Amino acid sequence: MTDPNRTNDNTENPDPTGEPVVSKPYIMPDDPEVGSAEALTKELAEARDRTLRTLAEMENLRQRTRREVADAKTYGITGFARDVLDIADNLQRALDAVPAEAKEAADPGLKALIEGVELTERSLLNALEKNGVKKFDPIGEKFDPNFQQAMFEVPDPSVPSGTVVQVVQAGYMIGERILRPALVGVSKGGAKATPVADFTA
Repeated sequence: MTDPNRTNDNTENPDPTGEPVVSKPYIMPDDPEVGSAEALTKELAEARDRTLRTLAEMENLRQRTRREVADAKTYGITGFARDVLDIADNLQRALDAVPAEAKEAADPGLKALIEGVELTERSLLNALEKNGVKKFDPIGEKFDPNFQQAMFEVPDPSVPSGTVVQVVQAGYMIGERILRPALVGVSKGGAKATPVADFTA
């Protein structure tokens, strides 16, 4: 038998306003209650961490952009400079084709032509140098595969083996990089030269 005066434990006490009563959501022990000082402190720490990470990323981006701009200024003319080197080579070949005796005995018109070609070559090399392109001639130096390309060996016991004894074509650098290696002849037969470390790896 049921007692009519007994209250039912399974029914919730209704709100006097007639709205259903909603219980608070369960909060995990690690999660601070929303709006509490602990929750605000945690949000502040997370926001600070995000801000610091963003600032660090922006600084890295600025530095990378600075490097890329500097590289573009220095190496942006690489393709053009390579094309101009053919002109410099042809001017040098033209000058080398005239023997020294012929230059001395030449008439004034031929001398003026030779001087004009020399002046043109100097102007071209100066213009390249202003833009960071420098010519190098490794004659007498130890052979270095980072800067030179060996074309042949020359039997010469009077100089240490591995010494550049002839330059077929001058080399050029742009900034800190090789634009074109020098084409060289290397001695063999003399005492061994100290090997040069290969930094290309």
